[in-house]
Amino acid sequence: MRIQQLEYLEKIVETGSFNEAAKQLFISQPSLAQAMKELEKEYDLQLFYRSKLGVTLTDDGRSFLNYARNVLDQVNLLDERFRKDSHRKHVFSVSAQHYAFVVHAFVELVKQLGEDEFQFTLRETQTQNVLDDIQTFKSELGVIYLNDFNTTVLTRLIHEKDLQFIPLFEAKPHVFIGRENPLTQKKSITLADLEPYTYLSYEQGETNSFYFSEEILSTLQRKKHIRISDRATIFNLMVGLNGYTISSGIISSELNDEKIVAIPLEVDDTMTLGYLKHKKMELSEMALDYLALLKQHIKNYGFDVF
Repeated sequence: MRIQQLEYLEKIVETGSFNEAAKQLFISQPSLAQAMKELEKEYDLQLFYRSKLGVTLTDDGRSFLNYARNVLDQVNLLDERFRKDSHRKHVFSVSAQHYAFVVHAFVELVKQLGEDEFQFTLRETQTQNVLDDIQTFKSELGVIYLNDFNTTVLTRLIHEKDLQFIPLFEAKPHVFIGRENPLTQKKSITLADLEPYTYLSYEQGETNSFYFSEEILSTLQRKKHIRISDRATIFNLMVGLNGYTISSGIISSELNDEKIVAIPLEVDDTMTLGYLKHKKMELSEMALDYLALLKQHIKNYGFDVF
């Protein structure tokens, strides 16, 4: 086993493709494939499932990658301590449902690095993708919410994928609306108040089950309903159509959310927001730094962090 092979493995998992990994590593694809074949032969295991859509790690591959990253981290520490001419880039990925506090903490993490080299990924994506990204090590952390309605189904999936959900804070549901919406005159909003307005929700692709919805009360029938794929568009429709969505109540003015307001929704429900990690993977120093920033940002909005 060579350190270079472990670096190759990490790049393949990061890109999800032998071809793309080879391009970024500036080597030929046959050379990369041969290096992985030798690694598999040496340890008598299969690292990847290969398909037309790319590659994913086997169970053995996930476990092997966990140990490989620990080795690479130790090599990085050696380089930082004893080699002055080179160092390994900071690498970190997070996948999440659509929350401003996730993005804000990510921005602060990048700012902290200053001139340091890094390669980061932030995925605001569908609920199923968040779970899959952590399972396949595409991301180190994932951020989702649980409540009484979805917790049985999602907790089962989290267990099946060998993941762990760690609560961060609890939030009462809020209605997000544009500042010009007439409902901004109210201190709290009822479901009856919302009936004339267009309901906005995030689409969940092929797994468009109510249990995967990013919004509570997803089973309620709405007269006017638009599904959206990204946070910028949903905010635009709140302003342009006087639409609304339901979320945690955290809006980040630092990220240009000043046109949107959050008003408490009068329902008996609570959202537990937390992060996902793989049970077989220890969090990196970069992930721990991100979590510290995430918790601080949540506290700044007046929430108690677990």
